[in-house]
Amino acid sequence: MDNVEIEEVFSSLGPVGIKRMFSGKGIYHQGVIIALYLFDELMLKADAQSAPAFSAAGARQWVYQREGKNPVAMPYWSVPEDAYDDPDEMAKWVGLAFEAGLRAEVAKVKPARPRGSAQKRQQRAGEG
Repeated sequence: MDNVEIEEVFSSLGPVGIKRMFSGKGIYHQGVIIALYLFDELMLKADAQSAPAFSAAGARQWVYQREGKNPVAMPYWSVPEDAYDDPDEMAKWVGLAFEAGLRAEVAKVKPARPRGSAQKRQQRAGEG
């Protein structure tokens, strides 16, 4: 799949960025990774919320296997077959991938540590 074909698949979202990664491509929308193109297969990002829909549609989860290591289930799923023939169906799946990507980005953000009041900081500074 060349970059033009990838852009067509994701056209319902708007522009996508395509970056070389590993031995394939990472596909981004609004700076969020939403899919991979590896081993001649497009794989959409999913999470605990969207993975059941992918599974129910017959999609397969990508499992990464390194020599001598246990297999690791990755958060990417094959595109359900029906989606390739139906632009509305494809729009649904790429939308789910974008939503999963957004949730993953939110999960990465660490909450700020609570800071003491200015008065407490001044008190500590005067104690030293």
